[in-house]
Amino acid sequence: MSRFNFDGRVAVVTGAGRGIGRAYAHLLGELGASVVVNDLGGTTEGTGADLAPAESVAREITDAGGTAIADGSDVSTVSGGKAAIDAAVNQFGRVDILVNNAGNVIFGGLPDVDLDNIESHLAVHVKGSFNTTRAAWPHMLAQNYGRVVLTTSTGMFGLSDNLGYAIAKASMIGMANSMTISAGDSNIKINLIAPNAMTRMGAKPSKGMDSLREQQPPPQGMEPDLVAPMVAYLSHEECTVSSELYVAGAGRFARIFVGATQGYLTPDPTKASIDDVADNWAAINDEAGYYVPTSLMDWAGHYMAHRR
Repeated sequence: MSRFNFDGRVAVVTGAGRGIGRAYAHLLGELGASVVVNDLGGTTEGTGADLAPAESVAREITDAGGTAIADGSDVSTVSGGKAAIDAAVNQFGRVDILVNNAGNVIFGGLPDVDLDNIESHLAVHVKGSFNTTRAAWPHMLAQNYGRVVLTTSTGMFGLSDNLGYAIAKASMIGMANSMTISAGDSNIKINLIAPNAMTRMGAKPSKGMDSLREQQPPPQGMEPDLVAPMVAYLSHEECTVSSELYVAGAGRFARIFVGATQGYLTPDPTKASIDDVADNWAAINDEAGYYVPTSLMDWAGHYMAHRR
């Protein structure tokens, strides 16, 4: 039995009808949280709707002795994001935890990828996470408590055919950083998870493959359940970090971060040339003494220190 529990806490998990979101909802429910299982029930590309997956997961949690309800709201819309949060508040009286896991993937890369592809990813991953967090924010501020987990991906490092997905997932880093600044001294923490697991979204879709991948168990070590412990910890009151990014899965947990080098400072900061850049390229790229900015102002303090 874990020493961690979520008794009295209420969690909303989006995209929880299958795969990784289902694993999050199950673990939070097992540890005592009341869970809103949100899932539009669409395809991996984000089309269609079916409440059955969310209802199935909610039923699994309650059958195991937990507390859960299903919600089929489309979080990519303002009204849908609010509805998912309202479901928690109306049913359980509060919202403490928000795990933004809902996503889609439509493969495409340059030169063929079009703007519709980019906008489709932004609608679900970015707007969806914004809509739910914005709706939950007043409740979390009022109770001076909240834990928000945003879903990024190592896919942001890039593949030849995942441009829209990479753009959307990389943007989550800026979202977490800025939300953390907005939270100020309140006890609201916003962090990011990059899951490493095999689900139906883990490969290019083809006719019939969505349902086939649902039926087939993932390779050993790549189960979604192995990601859930990190998300549970980021959702717990004991976790006090914010705007941090963690990767989890396959038995390993690690931190990913954006760092800045010390770079090269010209002898006369009022004068600089292309030759300064070329002649000091090695120093500009030297990772020795790098730092990890905690905000825009923190970065500026480092970068502009010579102007003090």
